[in-house]
Amino acid sequence: QVQLVESGGGLVQPGGSLRLSCAASGSIFSINTMGWFRQAPGKERELVAIITNGATTNYADSVKGRFTISRDNARTVSLQMNSLKPEDTAVYYCYVRGLSQFWGQGTQVTISS
Repeated sequence: QVQLVESGGGLVQPGGSLRLSCAASGSIFSINTMGWFRQAPGKERELVAIITNGATTNYADSVKGRFTISRDNARTVSLQMNSLKPEDTAVYYCYVRGLSQFWGQGTQVTISS
């Protein structure tokens, strides 16, 4: 059974920071990419950031310079989010791709004063 356990979401004021983490366990073979997507109310799910085994990263233009993705180990990925804006409010989903792809259940991030 595959599990992606996300942590670190919450409520923060504009300009603040949050760190999301995702730990993958179970039968996930040949992981090559891990990352984060998000979905705001009424919008489609969108890429936030991904990182490959070779440490190649890809960020959405809207988060470049503010968010940093990292692989803590082979099965854990983190997203450091700084200078948060109200438009960053969304449910953030962990994503893992190996021979198959898997999604976490999502963690709410709310940016509000």
